[in-house]
Amino acid sequence: MKKQILTIGFVAFATATNILGTAVASFAQVSANEWVPCQEMPALIQRFNADSRVLNRYYSPALNNARGGGADWSIGSPEKNERLQKLIKDYQAQLTAINFKNLSQECKADYILFKRDLASRLEQLQLDVANLQKVKQWIGFTDKIYALEQVRRRGGQPDAKGVAKEWNDIVSEVKQLQDQLKKVNSIDPDEVAAATAAITNARNAVQSIFEFYNGYDPLFSWWVPVTQKSLDESLNAYANAFKAKANSSLSASDKSGIVGVQAGRESLIRQLKHEMIPYTPEELIEIANKEFAWCEAEMLKASKEMGFGNDWKAALEKVKNTYVPEGKQPELILRLYNESIDFLKKNQLITIPPLAEETWGMMMMTPERQLVAPFFLGGADILISYPTNTMTYPDKMMSMRGNNPHFSKAVVHHELIAGHNLQQFVNQRNRTYRNFGTPFWSEGWALYWELILWDMQFAKTPEDRIGMLFWHMHRCARIIFSLNYHTSKWTPQQCIDFLVDKVGHERANAEGEVRRSFTGGYPPLYQLAYLTGGRQFYALKKELVDTKKMSYKEFHDQVMKLNAMPVEMVRAILTKQPLTEDFATNWRFYEKQ
Repeated sequence: MKKQILTIGFVAFATATNILGTAVASFAQVSANEWVPCQEMPALIQRFNADSRVLNRYYSPALNNARGGGADWSIGSPEKNERLQKLIKDYQAQLTAINFKNLSQECKADYILFKRDLASRLEQLQLDVANLQKVKQWIGFTDKIYALEQVRRRGGQPDAKGVAKEWNDIVSEVKQLQDQLKKVNSIDPDEVAAATAAITNARNAVQSIFEFYNGYDPLFSWWVPVTQKSLDESLNAYANAFKAKANSSLSASDKSGIVGVQAGRESLIRQLKHEMIPYTPEELIEIANKEFAWCEAEMLKASKEMGFGNDWKAALEKVKNTYVPEGKQPELILRLYNESIDFLKKNQLITIPPLAEETWGMMMMTPERQLVAPFFLGGADILISYPTNTMTYPDKMMSMRGNNPHFSKAVVHHELIAGHNLQQFVNQRNRTYRNFGTPFWSEGWALYWELILWDMQFAKTPEDRIGMLFWHMHRCARIIFSLNYHTSKWTPQQCIDFLVDKVGHERANAEGEVRRSFTGGYPPLYQLAYLTGGRQFYALKKELVDTKKMSYKEFHDQVMKLNAMPVEMVRAILTKQPLTEDFATNWRFYEKQ
């Protein structure tokens, strides 16, 4: 459940330092011990990572609270777009010069993925240009802001009075545009996304300019601050107006107050292709419904064992009410972690480095963060979601019930070992040049452990099985509600109601889940990546482990050491699939379940 658990390393192998130059010489000692499958691809990818980061840093607004944030591929100025396109074309030429046939299997996968990423990023930059042109009438004022940001980068002193006048004029222009926007019935989702991103970037550029000059340039400090505040507020309201317009066709029946931007079916298809998922949104929903039906059948078995007959929701209510007293949740998490780690070791499922065991910790989640993350999160530490003294009585009860021991037992291993914590630990030590991170690998791997631990009867009681089934249902529901939302079929309120009525969520937790999905900065495919990626790993496990070609431990260790990449490429490496420079996704993994 961790939005981003992978660290993109600047650590390259030792022999690359003469190629990368003195800028990375300080990393040579670390990289000397790292094994890499070839020299050509790690060196090329490493250089691109460094070059793209420095260009993105230079051509993006310089905000004091975001320095060192690394590569930002969001919509920026036309100047930034043009420069990044040139960078990508330069690297495409360098990639073409590499002899694909002479590469090892792993490096052929690197070649394919790097080629894919370059093409995808170039396509997105060109699409951004096209979409920005479509909404030019709404964002023409951004050119003036970008021109001043360009001057700021090299410290040119502006005409402070002129800046105040120009920005004041933009405030008036934005208000007029916002009034015109109210008269428009609907706007294409891609255009909404482009306009919103452009307005947000312009707002960041205004802040960048203001932070640089205010307090240092006396005339700027006298003329500009009041106008800057008005401009910032106007741009924020304008961006929100576009977001609301994206949902205008659904807003009449929606009372959730959650305003996101729907991706649209065409964009979803494009993103699925990039992630090497050869299924349509409709096929993925069909798969999720099949999985959901299996969960309901298993829920009935557990419900009958508990004495509730076919009323599995009554059994679920009993499980929810097993919550621990206030102050006792960290103690529970430690107990559940120990049960999980003991099970992994007893069954020799994966190599667990002692340092990884030693260094994970706990943190309590703030009430504010619990509004978008009602369940705990994981990675280097586990972030515990449980009531605080500032919550209302109903919210406290919903949080306690939603984080009961049986629900929590089902996902401690997802967040820590062998899930996100171990992923992060191993990724930072193996093939660190790879930056092919995808939620289908990160979340899919963590979800995969829920699937195989179910098969291995990690859940001993019907209550524990209900806990695991609740989360499995939840992953199915994520596919169903997120795809229906992004194809403009469901409103956020319908998504919330679905989670409450179909899965049995506490309403506040369902609201937090939907808010997280659509306003938490997650890409449209993120929520469906859990179960979809998990099923990919499960299908690969059937190919390699169930056929006795590899043991569980060998399979799991190999996956982890390859670092993050689309699961189809993991399969291509481990099963030695024939690879070509023009490889296209074709693995219909679910039919083999």
